[in-house]
Amino acid sequence: MKRKRSERERDEGARRKLGFFSAISRERKLGFFFFSSTTSPLEMSYGNDGKLRRYIKQRREYLYRKSLEGKEREYYEKKRKIREALQEGKPIPTELRNEEARLRQEIDLEDEQTAVPKSLIDDEYANASVSDPKILLTTSRNPSAPLTQFVKELKFVFPNSTRMNRGGQVISEIIESCRAHEFTDVILVHEHRGVPDNLVVCHLPFGPTAYFSLFNVTTRHAIKDKNMGTMPEVYPHLIIDNFSGKIGERTANILKYLFPVPKPDSKRIVTFANRSDYISFRNYVYEKKGGPKSVELEEIGPRFELRLYRVQLGTMEQKEAPMEWELRNFMRTSRKRNFLGD
Repeated sequence: MKRKRSERERDEGARRKLGFFSAISRERKLGFFFFSSTTSPLEMSYGNDGKLRRYIKQRREYLYRKSLEGKEREYYEKKRKIREALQEGKPIPTELRNEEARLRQEIDLEDEQTAVPKSLIDDEYANASVSDPKILLTTSRNPSAPLTQFVKELKFVFPNSTRMNRGGQVISEIIESCRAHEFTDVILVHEHRGVPDNLVVCHLPFGPTAYFSLFNVTTRHAIKDKNMGTMPEVYPHLIIDNFSGKIGERTANILKYLFPVPKPDSKRIVTFANRSDYISFRNYVYEKKGGPKSVELEEIGPRFELRLYRVQLGTMEQKEAPMEWELRNFMRTSRKRNFLGD
């Protein structure tokens, strides 16, 4: 039989619950969320308090730089208006006449590198060229055989990647563990009725996170080519075509930094070609059988199409992170309107 809880036990339970939710509210004020218990997955993954405090400090600095970006952009617009007025011989705008002398002095001291303010986006991939990317590949829970096969092939597509069976792991635990082990990206693949239909690329430690829809997924064994060779793990050369818009350049950076810098003699080529906002992925090796001017391409798979529908300024588990860009129905005002390129 169940024993009734005493009044003392009820009070202790209420105090614990109150302390738990107050800890959550404190962390939300910092702009991110994790459990404050001494046995939380975050602290267990970081190992000691020093690493945890360093991560909190880096996160605060990131949020502070992000808050300053709007002020710098407004300051840049003021100087741009004065610069255009001086070049075209027009009078200075009335609202800027009190600041004209100070702004003109700063304009004279600027050059091509300092005239345009640096965006927060520049800081996200500032250390990308210092070390090679380190990627974790995983799936949704209870993956089907086609999804498992597709992720196994993606492991050979992305160098320095590790495939992990999802099991019962929560997204927040996976992200914090990857931060602790210095992974640079997490790729999560979803499916619908055994067909891969969604791919999420999350850059660490602070984002961004890009959400793609998957179409026409064809694995290596489904490509009926008897002459297809083995999958090389050499670092590939990248061909990124038709990413000319602002969102297109952002998407190209997210995809580009998933691959390390190849050697000049590498014979593997990975292509991301944008056509009407659908990104075609192809994986090739080439040979020069007839001399330096004769190049033969051989597709080694897999192949699929991507369509970007969301870019989030933050990591995957941060639902409160602001949205940088999202594809909505009312944005599609014309069938010929493209967001990533021409």
